[in-house]
Parts: sequence; C-alpha cells; structure tokens
Amino acid sequence: MINISALRGRIAECGKSQADVAKAIGITPKTFYLKMEKGVFGSDEIETMIKYLDIKNPIEIFFAD
Repeated sequence: MINISALRGRIAECGKSQADVAKAIGITPKTFYLKMEKGVFGSDEIETMIKYLDIKNPIEIFFAD
C-alpha cells in the first residue's frame, strides 16, 4: 500500500505539483489524482517517480504497511 501522505509530502518538498509528476510519468493530471486516491501505480510509474523526486528510501512510500 502506498503512503499517499508521504508521497504528497515528497512532491511538496521538491517544489513540484502533482500535475508536474503526472507529466513526468506520462499520464494526465486527472489520471494521477485517481491513482493517488486508489493508491495504485504501475512499477514503471513508481520507478519514474523515485528518480524524478529523488526518493532515497522508496520502501517507506511505495511499500508501506
């Protein structure tokens, strides 16, 4: 399960918007918001977010309990 709060926090720390992240992973902002609500992203999308947001410990965000 994705820790949505932690992901939103990391997006803000990087000075990015959710729309910026959506563009980086190749989806529309609306699709991004829907995926955030469900907490479901594909492995390619997760990998791109890790690089784009320079996430040091992705397990805490993308594989939270």
